[in-house]
Amino acid sequence: MAFILVSVSQLQEVPSKNVILLAGPPGSGKTTFCQQAIIQNLAMDRPIIYVTTEYGPSEAENALKEKGLVTVEPGLVNYVDAYNETVGVSVKDRPDTVYADCNDLSSIDIAITKLMEQIGRTDVLLIFDSLSSPYIFIGSEILRFMRQTLSRFAARGNAVLACMDKGCGKPEDLVAMMTLSSGVIDVEVKDGKKVLTVVKFPRMEPTRIEVPTTQVSPIFDVKTWDQDVITRFLEATQQGDISKEFGEFEVNGFWPNLGKWSSILWDPKRIPEMSYKLFIEMGSFWREMIPLWPWHWRLFFKLRMPKSFSKVNDMKKMVNFIGQEIGRARRFCIMEYVDDLSTTDEHYIRLYENAECWGFENVGAATASMMPTLIASMCRGLEKEEREWNAIETKCIGLGDPYCEIKVVPGEIDELQASFEAIDSAVLDRMRDRLMDRLMGFMLQGKPLWTRPRLGSTLPLAENEMNLLPFASERYCMALRMGGAKVGREISEHLNDAGIGGNTAVQHVLNFLEHCKVG
Repeated sequence: MAFILVSVSQLQEVPSKNVILLAGPPGSGKTTFCQQAIIQNLAMDRPIIYVTTEYGPSEAENALKEKGLVTVEPGLVNYVDAYNETVGVSVKDRPDTVYADCNDLSSIDIAITKLMEQIGRTDVLLIFDSLSSPYIFIGSEILRFMRQTLSRFAARGNAVLACMDKGCGKPEDLVAMMTLSSGVIDVEVKDGKKVLTVVKFPRMEPTRIEVPTTQVSPIFDVKTWDQDVITRFLEATQQGDISKEFGEFEVNGFWPNLGKWSSILWDPKRIPEMSYKLFIEMGSFWREMIPLWPWHWRLFFKLRMPKSFSKVNDMKKMVNFIGQEIGRARRFCIMEYVDDLSTTDEHYIRLYENAECWGFENVGAATASMMPTLIASMCRGLEKEEREWNAIETKCIGLGDPYCEIKVVPGEIDELQASFEAIDSAVLDRMRDRLMDRLMGFMLQGKPLWTRPRLGSTLPLAENEMNLLPFASERYCMALRMGGAKVGREISEHLNDAGIGGNTAVQHVLNFLEHCKVG
């Protein structure tokens, strides 16, 4: 591949009659690139149609203002809001916005056509951020949308700049999207730099551009990760204020798994890492929370908890405490320290009936994230030396093992980073098929939804991973909403296939919500 020097601004001036695909992992800067392109093209009085599928026009408008766009001539920036209607959020009508639904590509097509009629001219730049959400909803149908809507739009003297997340679906579908595009720019972050690889572009040779000053999207969103908020949340949990106000909020264990594995579709590579780092970060809270703990916890830590967790017997005390007070008492799992395998500074713990993995037998990957990290987090927060403990699942019922097993060590684990990316699209498909089969079996045939022999079916929701992750990332909040919308669509399709509709279908859904104790 021959490289020539071009500027980012050249790439952002999308020539008419072209569809440019911007592909890269979530957090690599695709939205920022698109918003910079909007500002640059507005300076040339080029009208913009901005299709948003993962945030609303208000968020887009605020982001443009933060990047320096102060005033815009009326009619130059128009929005297709394909996010709020998809997730069922009611928003005020805007004169510059037409609403659509990611579930229905024809609604997006109609919205674009309506805005083009209002604009009344060609050489319009259509920003589509992003194709990932409609792709997750309707799969390879997005290819026909690109051929029939986006390519047709460009052929009429306009231009398209569309984003697509790498890793959120089948690689062959991404290749097909690239083939349908007249230009492809690959975006990735390496060593703190944003790298733009021009695979193809009109009237330009393939090239690569490094942007060293570009801000890299963090795993944690500092605007959301507020330590004061989390401290108050943990205080309320420990003191029982949440329970007094709202009840115990115990739900069927199927519910958090359904939410987790539906939302992960929007960021399958980063959400596992985000979850791990969230619970590791919470290690700093454990020591602060000791004064708020129940008296028998405080007494145990004062009299019996070792200052170091290096030795087998000392770590065993810690694990027995976690296993009884958190694992079994809160029905997450049954925990057992493995003396035969453990040595100084290398400890093994088995989990039976682990809520995170139950129902995912032999799906092809280790599926636990909360409990392994929780143990490492408590070691970090409660050991006097304050070493950097880490944990990884070495066995899992998701891999066909009869139980889950965790290795916990002070220091780095070489395999840890790779474990965050072990759940690929094929594994996700199997897990989601398993969830939907159980859900439809419950709705249509009255089969048990989710239960374990010794720990039963319910879990406390307040301290669940699905409830805590929104503290860490606004993107996860979006993914949780969109995941819920996707599940709703799939339930509707399955009920329709079974000949169930109208009020009867609604009653089936209400029965499911009541059974899960979330209705």
